[in-house]
Amino acid sequence: MTVQCPPQTDAFRDLFRIFANREDRVLEFEILPPAFGPILEDGSSIGITKKYLVQAFVVARRVFFDNLADFKSTGGATLLDTSASNSGGDVLDKKLAIASEIILLFDCEHLTACNWRKRRLSALFRLNLEALLRALDVELSLMTTYLCSPLHRHTKSPTLWQHRQWVQSHLVRLRKPSFNKIEGLFQTELSVVLRAGELHPRNYYAFTHLRQIHRMLSESGEVEGEKWRLQLGRSILNSALDWCLAHPADISGLMFLLYLLDVVPDTTLRSDTVGKLIRFALDIGWEGESIWTFIDLAIRKFQLLKLVDDSQSYPWSVLGIASSAGSQGDSKPIVSWRIWLDRARVHWATEPIQNHA
Repeated sequence: MTVQCPPQTDAFRDLFRIFANREDRVLEFEILPPAFGPILEDGSSIGITKKYLVQAFVVARRVFFDNLADFKSTGGATLLDTSASNSGGDVLDKKLAIASEIILLFDCEHLTACNWRKRRLSALFRLNLEALLRALDVELSLMTTYLCSPLHRHTKSPTLWQHRQWVQSHLVRLRKPSFNKIEGLFQTELSVVLRAGELHPRNYYAFTHLRQIHRMLSESGEVEGEKWRLQLGRSILNSALDWCLAHPADISGLMFLLYLLDVVPDTTLRSDTVGKLIRFALDIGWEGESIWTFIDLAIRKFQLLKLVDDSQSYPWSVLGIASSAGSQGDSKPIVSWRIWLDRARVHWATEPIQNHA
């Protein structure tokens, strides 16, 4: 017996139209208070109330599952298969594709919808390369839409980050870009991750994705993989440092910065980077655990005590580096971040907090 499709509400029709006309544009969705709804559009910015989104989701979910069996019976015909014999399958594919996008807009952890989109893209490998790359680019922009929109859970969704990595890995494998293009791609991923980190503090999923993308892009260099690894890490280090200085309480960003310092074995760069964070913490009177934990880990991991043992310049002199250098190599417990903070407090007690040239 044929399943009757549910009535398509205004909410479903509005979102269906928006996604159908998106092409490869990156949209920004935001949940509106009830008084401003139900939906507002301003270019690529879309505001929608939670109630209106729920109404669209209910219909989209029923449309998706009611038509899924019919889609399988067509052999997985896709939008990009433009042969006349598959015109009916193309319409069905579009309906399922957009329904899955509405589902993921409401529920970013909907594995069935996300996995169906993977299978749909995998089916495109039977078509020409240009059509496949176009579809992957469109999918990537969809993930950017979700991950960079001020929504409740999307920016920290392991399902969406994993899907984005899957798409990027196929794009890199198929295009085999030069290092310059790889570097631009990595900068793009960095901007997406930093935006997601701003929207959802302590976003470990986002920065874990960036680590994995860094490894994947480095490996795409094959024989030059190690060289690419170093150059890619160095290319974003200053941007990552600036972001950490603007978000000093975000330990996830600071731990990614520690990862970058580990990638780039430049002792001067390491000491300068850590020194900038020490200077920042001292100059603003920062007492939070995040920065001092980073400082403690970096000093011990890269043995920075030895590098600055004879230096009495600010900011290292404030921490009393020389007095603690002798403890390395002995049986005493490793110093904790609180020791550095205590030394900073002694400095603040004797000198007013001020900027040092």
